[in-house]
Amino acid sequence: MTLSYWCILIAGLMPVFTIAVAKYGRRDFDNAEPRAWLDKQTGVRRRADYAHRNHFEAFPFFAAAVLVAQQVGAAQGQIDSAALVFIAARILYTVLYLTDKPSARSAVWIIGYLSVIALFVIAARA
Repeated sequence: MTLSYWCILIAGLMPVFTIAVAKYGRRDFDNAEPRAWLDKQTGVRRRADYAHRNHFEAFPFFAAAVLVAQQVGAAQGQIDSAALVFIAARILYTVLYLTDKPSARSAVWIIGYLSVIALFVIAARA
């Protein structure tokens, strides 16, 4: 399995981490209506939920880009490098989201987004 495929797995697990942060330690968590409960949260819990949602939004575009690049036989080193940039950006994005640094978070989000576009460019040049 290639490094970029491992990155797809890591990206798929990121929402689990952030939702755990949102829910951790709260005895009043309502598993019958988790979204309504999460909507009432504030501070780091709310930001963790928002990061959780954003991970789900970013995942399909990234996974598709890796799969397309792999399918067309693009250079594996380039695919892996772009995938690692995406994962690093998403990890930093999460830290910046949880620590309430919106401007830096947005800049890092752009880096992650550009890494996905780079994957499609890499595929197009193969």
